Amino acid sequence: MYCLVRGGTARATAQQGDIHNMTISRRTFLAAAGFTAGTGLLSACGSGTQATTGLNGASTQLEVFSWWTAGGELQALDSLRANFNLHNPHIQFINEAVAGGAGANAEAVLAKRLAAGNPPDTFQAQAGQMVGDYITAGQLEDVTFLYQQNGWDKSFNQDVLKLIQRDGKYYSVPVDIHHINVLWSNKHLCAKVGVPTNPQTIPEFIDALDKVQKAGHIPLAISRDPSESWQLQHVMEAMLIGTLGAEGWAALWNTGANWSSAEVTQALEHFHQVMQHAPGTGGNMTWDQVSAQVAQGDAAYQIMGDWTEASFTVTYNLQPHIDYDWCASPGTAGIFDFASDCFTLPKGAPHREATIAWLNECGSQEGQDSFTTVKGAIPPRARVGAQERTLFDTYLQWSLDEWGKDRIVGSLTHGVVAPGAWNTDILNVIGAYLTDPDTARLQAGLVAAAAKHFSAA
Repeated sequence: MYCLVRGGTARATAQQGDIHNMTISRRTFLAAAGFTAGTGLLSACGSGTQATTGLNGASTQLEVFSWWTAGGELQALDSLRANFNLHNPHIQFINEAVAGGAGANAEAVLAKRLAAGNPPDTFQAQAGQMVGDYITAGQLEDVTFLYQQNGWDKSFNQDVLKLIQRDGKYYSVPVDIHHINVLWSNKHLCAKVGVPTNPQTIPEFIDALDKVQKAGHIPLAISRDPSESWQLQHVMEAMLIGTLGAEGWAALWNTGANWSSAEVTQALEHFHQVMQHAPGTGGNMTWDQVSAQVAQGDAAYQIMGDWTEASFTVTYNLQPHIDYDWCASPGTAGIFDFASDCFTLPKGAPHREATIAWLNECGSQEGQDSFTTVKGAIPPRARVGAQERTLFDTYLQWSLDEWGKDRIVGSLTHGVVAPGAWNTDILNVIGAYLTDPDTARLQAGLVAAAAKHFSAA
């Protein structure tokens, strides 16, 4: 899927004694020091965590394959690696990340390795139906035993577990939860134009976009380049959820789904109206280049996952609720659309025991806290304690609150609800919409993609 690499480097670190009173700077501290001197701090933060040993002292190695090669995500991986090495000093961590192509390069390399019977010890994936492609191909081991041994089948959010299991079994371990249906806004520009930073309904949002456009500013930051069509898919997803609601959205991915319904038609019309307020040019802009337009006050809004927030705080040194704001994307209040990074146990992994130790780390409270506080995400557990919450910044505490009370649904764009082939077909339909923005043709393409998937199932 898509690489969520945030640009920039960490700001100056906070003094350790101030950390508990400065939640917005805590992630910055961890990003800069969490995988060096801060390792002891991270280790102290976990509770109920069972540390693993380094394979009874026998030296071995662990090859970890991902597409995290720069920015906050590389820092997050380094933080998780430091915690892992603390528990497993005899396991040499080998980072086999593949850069470029928004994750496509990594997936291409991984596919060749798996087909050749040369898997890495573990690889990054996106929890849900995307992992299902590897399960169907017989390339993953069942790791349900880890859920039972560690109690993850009880401590992880049950709605998430339903969406990432197959036939009651688990084949991956989620390390984070990303909030997908988020509307980001530049507070200064919105105040200047006189539009809300938190439009509650899609019509209210479209009206705000129109006012920004008439004032001579970019209403919605997004790339229209075909290579970035996932950004449009992300916005379309938000419009579908905002129009159909949680149950209607979930029904689209089940047998008998009605993609030709009047409700889907309305959602796609909303999507079309929103896209009419998006720049007609802009070239091949990655999501973080798009976010820069909001950060710098050139654009009012962006609909994007919460990796955006680290771009604002780390790269541009913006202050929450002062320089930028956020809310659930219009129409989706009370719904938490999620995606989750995860790791796997490939069949034939050369160092299987080391991989199991890594998966134990990824599923532990201590490991997840070391990772999510840097990456800009929250843990996949059902409950996060009061002391643990102090690790998370202002935005992430809001996300934790939403996580605890909202109806949870899975993301299309980021791998939860649709397998790879169906997702690719939808992206192709959206690519055709870029060339010919006709909503009837867009809906007909989505109907055909669904029919193709269900007939092949």
